[in-house]
Amino acid sequence: MVIQPKDIKEALRQVKMPGSQENIVTLDMVQGIRIEGKKVSFTLVFQRSNDPNVAVVKAQCVQAILRSLGKDLEVAGNISVRSVHDMQRPVLPGVKNIIAVASGKGGVGKSTVAVNLAVALANTGASVGLIDADIFGPSVPIMFGEQAAQPTGEKVEGRDMIVPVEKYGVKILSIGFFVNQEDALVWRGPMASNALKQLIVDAVWGPLDYLLIDLPPGTSDIHLTLMQTVPVTGAVIVTTPQDVALADVIKGVNMFRGKSVDVPVLGLIENMAWFTPAELPENRYYIFGKDGGKRMAEKLGIPFLGQIPIVQSIREGGDEGIPAASRPDTITGMAFAEVCRNVIGAIEQRNENLDPTQRINVQRK
Repeated sequence: MVIQPKDIKEALRQVKMPGSQENIVTLDMVQGIRIEGKKVSFTLVFQRSNDPNVAVVKAQCVQAILRSLGKDLEVAGNISVRSVHDMQRPVLPGVKNIIAVASGKGGVGKSTVAVNLAVALANTGASVGLIDADIFGPSVPIMFGEQAAQPTGEKVEGRDMIVPVEKYGVKILSIGFFVNQEDALVWRGPMASNALKQLIVDAVWGPLDYLLIDLPPGTSDIHLTLMQTVPVTGAVIVTTPQDVALADVIKGVNMFRGKSVDVPVLGLIENMAWFTPAELPENRYYIFGKDGGKRMAEKLGIPFLGQIPIVQSIREGGDEGIPAASRPDTITGMAFAEVCRNVIGAIEQRNENLDPTQRINVQRK
């Protein structure tokens, strides 16, 4: 029997809060359920951390889980406690899902995938935002044909806020809107991190179903800044089938899965899966290898979200500011639409089975 977080919640419905007729699940006291083999851990949220009922409730939780799901589970010692005063206030309360788009290395087409995934999501009728967090090499404005755009400002409750540019149904912000296109961005880590924070929290995003964050390649301070600033729903990893790209996928996945980060990996997208010439649309040439991304997803135990071919129209669309996904009846448009459906499914499954992600607190040594 494979135990799911919902099974743990069902077992904990047997535990009532002393002095109340309601169980601790109904009272929303159970959060952050994690299952690793036989180890079960979660957090109990009390009105105050020194609540006299803490020990009693913890003991009853252990008994309820072992009684319902098996005595071989490891629960005792894995229940943490915090008070409602310790709970994080939402940074972007109107945003339902924050999705990081990442890659283990540069040159795999991560930004191209992020832009087209955003447009494909907007094509479904969803409200979508996209932040170009690739601070040192912002390319999103070019891909949307908005190099000359200048976001406007707006006063919101006395604060000066940035109004994102909107194109193809996607709200967009990029550091590329605020610097000269020909200038080399040579910023120290804190400057880049502060720039990203401003794009996130000082913008008028409004209600969004999805906010995509196009991260820099590899692993860096920018990644940590994002996860310290907002609760990331999940990460999508972009790679090519080539072995040299796949080797870095493992590092990227391990960063998100790390104990101090703990962001769910929604799955892997294989970009440049094969080359198809426009004059021979039925032909496929696997110039970077075949199905490398699919095999890597299986190896890492993460969902495989789909494949995007190399087609000249993707490059032309990126250069001309017309994303391939804006033409859903083309080969590339259909490929991005399929990946989009798989991403939506992965998000829905993640939200059904896991508690909301919390912002992380990384202690620098």
